[in-house]
Amino acid sequence: MSHTPHELLEEFPEHAKKMAALKESDAHFAKLYEDYHEVNRAVHRAETNVEPTDQFHEEDMRKQRARLKDEIYHILSH
Repeated sequence: MSHTPHELLEEFPEHAKKMAALKESDAHFAKLYEDYHEVNRAVHRAETNVEPTDQFHEEDMRKQRARLKDEIYHILSH
């Protein structure tokens, strides 16, 4: 599979160490992190037609990814 865009380490490289620490110490953050990656991979598979879906489902997945990313960023920035 090709490179998956929107990976959190690429989106927030300045928070790489903090993300690693939070994944180990904060179960809520670890769940958000995993959920984000799961949705991000699904969006990528839909965009590349590996697993095609209708435009409404793809849009919903993108919105979910954005919500998760916002919540993750909020945690990282505080």
